[in-house]
Amino acid sequence: MKRHAVLGAIATALLMGISADARSQAQPPQAAPQASPTGPQTAASAPPAAQAKDVDSVEHILSAVYDVISGPAGPRDCERFHSLFFTGARLIPSWRDDKGNIKSKDMTPDDYAKGGAAYFTKEGFFEVSIANRVESWDHMAEVWSTYESRHAKGEKPFARGVNSFQLFFDGTRWWIVTIYWEDETPGHSLPEKYLTDSK
Repeated sequence: MKRHAVLGAIATALLMGISADARSQAQPPQAAPQASPTGPQTAASAPPAAQAKDVDSVEHILSAVYDVISGPAGPRDCERFHSLFFTGARLIPSWRDDKGNIKSKDMTPDDYAKGGAAYFTKEGFFEVSIANRVESWDHMAEVWSTYESRHAKGEKPFARGVNSFQLFFDGTRWWIVTIYWEDETPGHSLPEKYLTDSK
């Protein structure tokens, strides 16, 4: 299954990977809303408290988001997932449709959690970072994180691409403000420079 299909399931209601074929097809119909274990995270609601070890550095918050969305078939820890995101945060996949038009979808963390619930219940999904390029100054950080996606550990990746993270440090912890991503597709291969960590 292509990562798009994953997104087709997740982004059908909404996240985690629009990929090659997925993007080459029309967007799937939206899945029926499902209750989030922690309830909707609206612009007016505060996210749940985070584990200190998840948010004390740029490296740790990146590791936490990959870890919390990954695992064998079964539910994910929605409270931990929501705790990583600043109020008003956005997740934005982008892809090309079957006519080559570039598309994107704007989602909230709650959209992702609810949209991915049905998919994760029946499908394993493991995503890891293979290279990170970090730019930071004062309380701002941006990371181009090259990922590989698998249905089981040890399998050949079914997708890879770049997650662009925008992060904010409030003086006590790091927050995810935006994750914007694109999958590698035929004709749009990842440059070599994004396959190794920045020095």
